Amino acid sequence: MGAGLTTALLVTTLAGLATALGALLGVLLRRPGPRAMSASLGFAAGVMVYVSFAELLKNAFASGIGFAGGNLAFFAGFGAMFVVDLAVPHEYMAESHDRGRRGRLMRTGVLTALGLGIHNFPEGLATFTATLHDVKLGMAVGFAIAVHNIPEGLAVSAPILAATGRRGKAFAWGALSGLAEPAGALVAAAVLHAYLTETALGWLMGGVAGLMVYVALDELVPASRQYGHEHLAITAAGGGMGIMALSLWMLH
Repeated sequence: MGAGLTTALLVTTLAGLATALGALLGVLLRRPGPRAMSASLGFAAGVMVYVSFAELLKNAFASGIGFAGGNLAFFAGFGAMFVVDLAVPHEYMAESHDRGRRGRLMRTGVLTALGLGIHNFPEGLATFTATLHDVKLGMAVGFAIAVHNIPEGLAVSAPILAATGRRGKAFAWGALSGLAEPAGALVAAAVLHAYLTETALGWLMGGVAGLMVYVALDELVPASRQYGHEHLAITAAGGGMGIMALSLWMLH
């Protein structure tokens, strides 16, 4: 396996492991307060939106598919994620307060883990594709996805811990959902790599941009506002954009 493939797989795996970090926090620490959750989700949304438009879509336009092709790929990725979301809905911690009996809490945690796993698979493909094109870009995408994977791990481990009282089981389910991201990268490496010409990468980057914008607008922004700190959520989103702009400027 070439150095580029190895690096892309490593970056994707680290992004996926952030879900395990969230699960670990969920079983070791108290549930994060609403301000912390609102800020972290808003920050992740800002990072993902900025990277999508400032880097991924820009590179798609420059890859040979042009403005029309890049936009077509963007909306195709956006629409594909919409279909996945309809087929496999999932919940964040803001939406999954304790609802009574332990059996229902356990069901909530397991279904959340399965739903997040399916959602994380194309995110793994996104990180892998971006890293393969440009390591700096891939690190930016991986960072954005890692930030929003932490509350996802919390969303899985918290209800399972409440239902079972078993920290190991709660952590295992939370970590399991993040493994879908390196799985997505492995599929890309095994099946798609031979076909990843510059033009194909352009289509993929446009699609990845649409996917990430959908995740930010449909999941992260609403979830960050549900904690009752709307101004903090939008401020954190702006901060995420600013920090990502600064980091990309320093990397260029």
